[in-house]
Amino acid sequence: MQNFNIHEAKTQFSRLVDAAAAGEEITISKSGVPTARLVPIERAKVKRRFGGLKGKVKIADDFDAPLPDDVIDEFEGR
Repeated sequence: MQNFNIHEAKTQFSRLVDAAAAGEEITISKSGVPTARLVPIERAKVKRRFGGLKGKVKIADDFDAPLPDDVIDEFEGR
C-alpha cells in the first residue's frame, strides 16, 4: 500500500489511478491523517446461464440453402 499526501496525490492523480487499476491500494492523507483510500473496482462477475433462449429462437430448415439467382444478382450489383 502506498501513502501520499493530498498535494502529491493531486499532482500525480492519473498515475495513481493507473496504479489502483492495476491492483494497488493507495492511501491519501491530509495533514498527516489518512483521509481517503484509492482502490481498484472489483468487476461484477456475470454468471452465464446456458440455454436461456431455448425455445425462443427458430432457425429455418433451409437456413443454409443456396440463395436464388435474383438475390445473388442483387448482392453482386447486376
